[in-house]
Amino acid sequence: MALRPNNNYRGQKREEEPYRINNLIKAVPEVRLVGENVEQGILEFKQALAIAEQQGLDLVEISPKAVPPVCRIVDYAKFKYDQKKKQKEIKANATKTVIKEIRFSPNTDDHDFNFKLKHAINFLKEGAKVKAYVHFVGRAIVFKERGEMLLLNFAKGLEEHGKPDDMPRLEGKRMSIIFSPKAPKK
Repeated sequence: MALRPNNNYRGQKREEEPYRINNLIKAVPEVRLVGENVEQGILEFKQALAIAEQQGLDLVEISPKAVPPVCRIVDYAKFKYDQKKKQKEIKANATKTVIKEIRFSPNTDDHDFNFKLKHAINFLKEGAKVKAYVHFVGRAIVFKERGEMLLLNFAKGLEEHGKPDDMPRLEGKRMSIIFSPKAPKK
């Protein structure tokens, strides 16, 4: 019995480099050189590469679509590290939208309504969006108007803290409305 190689193993995938460096830059006659400690301007590719090697740094193609392509003389490892750091910072500063849901039935009592209204106000103060919906069970779908009135009263109770994105909409057995927090007054 002969052993066959396991073709399921693909090995670790290598991440493709986002920038071309040194000799990997396409054969272009000239490049626009930018960076610190370098005379900026349009140079021949070989001349720019020689300057980079002289300084012990890399020639990195920043903008390949420009005519002529823009290259920078930098330490490539440090350049990649700085790029990753910037991406992480951008990702961290991006705001994440939180949606809190509040469920009603068409026969929700006043006490329950007020209790849920207070929770919705707190959610909006925290900066979260609020999705309020009336869930119709069985034959309760006959009371669509009651559900719509309930959501409109809810919108009226929240008008100081949030604004509705839309009017109440019926989707299947649910009638829902979404509220966004109002910007704090300055």
